[in-house]
Amino acid sequence: MARDQTVRNGRAAPVIWSLAAAALFGASTPASKVLLDGMGPLALAGLLYLGAAVAVLPSALRSGLPGRGRLRPNLRKLAGAVLFGGILGPVLLLVGLSRAPAASIALWLNLETVATAILGWLFFREHLGRWTWIAVVLTVAAGVALASPSGFEFAPAAGLVGLACICWGLDNNLTSLIDGFTPAQTTLVKGLCAGVVNLGLALFLESSDFSVGTVFGALTVGGFGYGLSIVLYIRGAQHLGATRSQILFSTAPFLGGLFAWTFLREQVMPSQLIAIAVMLPALWILLRTKHEHEHAHVSRNHTHSHCHDDGHHKHMYEGHSTARRHTHEHTHEPDVHSHAHDPDLHHRHAHS
Repeated sequence: MARDQTVRNGRAAPVIWSLAAAALFGASTPASKVLLDGMGPLALAGLLYLGAAVAVLPSALRSGLPGRGRLRPNLRKLAGAVLFGGILGPVLLLVGLSRAPAASIALWLNLETVATAILGWLFFREHLGRWTWIAVVLTVAAGVALASPSGFEFAPAAGLVGLACICWGLDNNLTSLIDGFTPAQTTLVKGLCAGVVNLGLALFLESSDFSVGTVFGALTVGGFGYGLSIVLYIRGAQHLGATRSQILFSTAPFLGGLFAWTFLREQVMPSQLIAIAVMLPALWILLRTKHEHEHAHVSRNHTHSHCHDDGHHKHMYEGHSTARRHTHEHTHEPDVHSHAHDPDLHHRHAHS
């Protein structure tokens, strides 16, 4: 009983992080639609990610120098996350956003859940049980129902959003496996690299409004909608696994649609309300799903956010209580045990 309570408590924080990330990112879509009136997609993408870098800079500096992040495998994952999640994904989304209503674009972002699940299953050793697949299918069905009233009028925009979602699906899986950098450091690197590259391209390829108000607005949206949102998402993904955290994050399109209907006064359709009702049982199924079997942990040394009451972090670390979450380099001793778990940093094993 005590063990089950610990597991539930351990999952509560990552769930809250993922949902908060969804709310912030959902609000960024209609806000970006407004900013696109005076700024090109490349320039806006660059400023959004520079804003994200500025927002996480204090936290990244407090985390100290990366440890195992200098090792080649983690650097390769980080480079992939920067390319797909920081450079390509945002530009594809914003080009699509310039060609379709904000609510439609926000709702099409449900495709990211599909991309994350399929890529995670195919290439990143994510275990997906039957009920998890049902939750994914329900989430996709909700997105299809929400987008269907537009017909094929915005098909090119939908295609661009689909490509962006594939990029973010790769990004989601890669960032959930990076264990040498803290979430803030990962976001800082992604924001600086993607921001400089896209903004540099914009100076040569676009004509944009770089007035103080427009630049400040873009940096602010990036700071909250991308910076803080990305940090919260990475923390959730490292503990829930990319697919499960992504299903929670998939509430962002609904929130983005809500903001577009409220602040941009776009039309609300009955099918959209029906689709929201389909999403609720999907989230319930996800959070009720249990995956448990006997499994072995080999000795490993890595760095990530953790606490000492989750059954995996038994090392001594002065200055922290067992329940306080913190980040430092630590070593795991070999262990064999059985408990309910997710495909997080400690559970990337094949299981049929």
